[in-house]
Amino acid sequence: MKVGGARSEPIAANRRGVAAPGAPKAAAAAQRIDSATFLGVSRAEMTPAVQAAIQTLLGELDELKSEVNRLKARLDEAEGLADRDALTPLLNRRAFVRELGRARTAAQRYDFPLSLVYFDLDGFKTLNDRLGHAAGDAALQAVAARLNANVRDSDVVGRMGGDEFAVVLVQADQTTAEAKAAVLAEAIEHGLDVPGIDGARLRVSYGVREISADADPEILIAEADAAMFAAKRQRRAG
Repeated sequence: MKVGGARSEPIAANRRGVAAPGAPKAAAAAQRIDSATFLGVSRAEMTPAVQAAIQTLLGELDELKSEVNRLKARLDEAEGLADRDALTPLLNRRAFVRELGRARTAAQRYDFPLSLVYFDLDGFKTLNDRLGHAAGDAALQAVAARLNANVRDSDVVGRMGGDEFAVVLVQADQTTAEAKAAVLAEAIEHGLDVPGIDGARLRVSYGVREISADADPEILIAEADAAMFAAKRQRRAG
């Protein structure tokens, strides 16, 4: 390759005539400096020594870029793990609150209804006590699977802690969300597929709260939680 009328230095080779390690990177770097100027250096100044220095600089920049990309991938992976519930594939409470806030902002911007459903498993403590924590964990994982299987990709599902779960339903007003919550409760109560556990042993109480544009996510969760406990008390009273 010619730069400024002078032939560039040949790629370094070992005694057997095989390109030395790093030769492909050096060749690629050399191609990148074949221009009228590079970092203010004119063609006339592109001596072999200058080219070698620039090639070294470009190689170091490439290595730095690769390292930054590797670090970013690790950070993304760590963030994903930090967002996940320790037992289920659902979002944990922190990540759910964040996604609830984002969904609320999108609903306000694009003017569509949004609702929050808060679930609690009645009888879970009894199941846990009688069959052990392993059975309880299996039941929670099965509940998470049932919720995931019965919502859309645009909806958000999270485990809020213990035996409590929450779902953000996109494009759902209060009436639509209440109907969907009943379907999800039915899927949990009669659709659990856990060896040794009868799904009918678990009942589900839930509360529904349509989300207003200016509501704080934590307040929304507290209101849906309160509606869930009101439904639980009503069921027990009946």
